[in-house]
Amino acid sequence: MPDGEKITGVADVPESGSYLFTAADAFTNETEVVLVRCEDDPGVEAWRNTCTHESQRFDRGDGAAIRDGEIVCPRHGSMFDACSGACDNGPAAGTELPGVEVAVESGSVYLTDDNYSLSHAGGIDDDEPGSTSHISL
Repeated sequence: MPDGEKITGVADVPESGSYLFTAADAFTNETEVVLVRCEDDPGVEAWRNTCTHESQRFDRGDGAAIRDGEIVCPRHGSMFDACSGACDNGPAAGTELPGVEVAVESGSVYLTDDNYSLSHAGGIDDDEPGSTSHISL
C-alpha cells in the first residue's frame, strides 16, 4: 500500500466525468481536487478543480465535462489534457493545471502529495446547508 490516505476506489472515478474531493494544506486551507481517468499509468490523475484562466470550477458537484480525454472549462471552453494537464486552446492556452500527486494500488486511489491531506469527499461547501429560498428563476 502506498504512503498516503485512501481517497476512493478507481471504480468510483467515472470514465467520462470526475470524482471531486477536498484536500487541506499545512495551514488547513482547503482546495478542491478532481480525479479524472487517464490513458497513461496509473490510469487516474488529480488536478486542482479550477481553470487556470479565471479560476472557474470544472466540477461544481455533478462532474467535470470531459471530451476526447480533455477536461473542458465550462466558462470559456478551454480544454486541458486529462493526463498532462496542458492546455493548447482557448483563453487558457499555454497553461497547465496544477497537479496533485496520487497513487493507484489494488483498485484504490491514494493521496500521496506531501502538500495536502484528505479532508472529505465532495466539494468545499458540500457540508454547508443549501439555500432556503423558494424563489426560482
